[in-house]
Amino acid sequence: MGDPLLDPAVGLDAHVAERLGAEPVLWLGTVDPAGRPHTVPVWFAFDDPVVTVFSRPDTAKIGHLRAHTEVSVALDDTHGGGDVVTGGGRAALSELGKVEPALDAFGRKYAPLLGDQPLDAWLMTFSLPIVMTLERLVVWRGTAAGLEYRSLPSRG
Repeated sequence: MGDPLLDPAVGLDAHVAERLGAEPVLWLGTVDPAGRPHTVPVWFAFDDPVVTVFSRPDTAKIGHLRAHTEVSVALDDTHGGGDVVTGGGRAALSELGKVEPALDAFGRKYAPLLGDQPLDAWLMTFSLPIVMTLERLVVWRGTAAGLEYRSLPSRG
């Protein structure tokens, strides 16, 4: 795990942390072995600077991550282009037993979207954790006072 990217004392950083904790969909970008980009929507848990997603083991993104660990991320909703969160880092495939805190946060976040389906049943399909350590975030937000912008490299 790396050092946090966001400083909760900075207003824009606190806003970004809130969005990463609440937004339901993140776009995950991987690169196939031939170097072609591949982007898919995923559900995710965020614990600065770590993003954890759960995948079926047989997906293209898993094959891509076996060849290239570099990833990009972007929140699904930019609020008309006025509240953008993007970033990148490196990913590692993990095991359910090694991501318990993220699994708990994920379960709380997505319980309303799972409806009557228990998380354990959902995990029978999406059984492979992907743990991404973000190395950068680029964010901007339009406000009444103008554009707020931050490019956040790791403080590590």
